[in-house]
Amino acid sequence: MKRVDYPAPITELVAQLRRMPGIGPRSAERIALWMNQSRDARPVEIAKAIQAAAESVRPCERCGFFSTGPMCEICADPSRNTELLCVVEQATDILPLERTGVYRGRYHALGGRIAPLDHVGPEQLRIDELLRRIDAETPHEVILALGADVEGEATANYLADLLRDKPITVTRIAQGLPAGGGLESADELTLSRAMSGRR
Repeated sequence: MKRVDYPAPITELVAQLRRMPGIGPRSAERIALWMNQSRDARPVEIAKAIQAAAESVRPCERCGFFSTGPMCEICADPSRNTELLCVVEQATDILPLERTGVYRGRYHALGGRIAPLDHVGPEQLRIDELLRRIDAETPHEVILALGADVEGEATANYLADLLRDKPITVTRIAQGLPAGGGLESADELTLSRAMSGRR
């Protein structure tokens, strides 16, 4: 007896949804069925929005953030502090910093971090672009806002070595306990940094 499955278009939609990060088989199936059955789903609008984003959004030529033109809103903003340049791993790291409202400088997304086990070396990152940008824009301070894991530390150390001879100050963002977190759940490295970075 032949096994019955969804019609081919739904099966294909499920397969495409499963390719997305964080979407497992059951979630993909639920989303596909919702798009097909719900009156509020508006799948045509969803498809148009996906297509529009894919066709019009690209990395900013200067910093790597999301943009619909050659430069993003941040790089095009003349009120930004040009003396500060914050280096992050991914373009997605910019918005959390931006939403704090504390930082008004510029950004540079590396496009990843040095991870030899994943075959990602400095040449795969936007490090050459960073060096050219520092030479052209001459910021006074470069802030390394990279992860506190092994790869983030390796990337930060690599960049600090490259920037050592340049007439700039290289700093790291402070690291410590998250808001609402207790001491009992913090690891030794986090506690050590929280103590040494106290103010």
